[in-house]
Amino acid sequence: MAEITAALVKELRDATNAGMMECKRALVETGGDKDAAVKLLRERGVAIAGKKASRAANEGLLAASVWNGGKSGVIVEVNCETDFVARNDNFQGFVGELVEKAKDVDNGELADAVKDELTAKIAEIGENLIVGRNVKYEAQGFGAVVSYIHLGGKVGVLLEIGCEKDETPSSDGFKEVAKDITLHIAASNPAHLTRDEVPANVVEEERAIFAKQVEGKPANIIDKIVDGKMNKYYSQVCLVDQEFVKDNALTITQLLETKGKEVGDTLTIRRFTRFQIGG
Repeated sequence: MAEITAALVKELRDATNAGMMECKRALVETGGDKDAAVKLLRERGVAIAGKKASRAANEGLLAASVWNGGKSGVIVEVNCETDFVARNDNFQGFVGELVEKAKDVDNGELADAVKDELTAKIAEIGENLIVGRNVKYEAQGFGAVVSYIHLGGKVGVLLEIGCEKDETPSSDGFKEVAKDITLHIAASNPAHLTRDEVPANVVEEERAIFAKQVEGKPANIIDKIVDGKMNKYYSQVCLVDQEFVKDNALTITQLLETKGKEVGDTLTIRRFTRFQIGG
């Protein structure tokens, strides 16, 4: 039996792109025979997966699920190399399985939880696959978690809307506005929920740029103009300040107020997540 040195393990890894531990185990099982270890790793699909892992995975699919009566929801991103695979039933079924697994893991931990399944699926499909982002919401008090997947799985939204009455989420008005806001988020891609979430350094930079644009005007006028430009900026990047895509006479805040009166409750957006493949 050949001595299984660190150098030998590295040679096997360089030849297969498999993980260090997989390489070491394969060498142990084959008595230090490098060629036999390569064959063993290929049979297990690990070597194939390793080689594919160097390829860019810029396509993929987003999927979401809401359960527990709208109290819980997840959104998952899985990337692949080609749109052909993204439209494949095998790949889509795998993504569906990962959505179910995401219900039982914390945010960002899905990839670690499904390493073995991912390696096997890479070998089966023959493309590099990457389990990307995963986010899970649990409703905080009265309200509901809702999801929306757009453009054949290229854009996805997870949203939590809050209210003050337990029965409100079951009303048609609540369901309608929740759906409309997920559609809006998918289309408008807000960077933040409220103005308070915009980083202070970004606000300072924007104000400085706007002030430079009106340089030379009286100081009292400059402040008013800059404030107006900042309001316009917030209306572009903050969800609650954006004009509703279905009716630009209303901001999202005004939409919530209007629909809240219709259902006899106060509606608020607690949080949202928007994923886009390749973005």
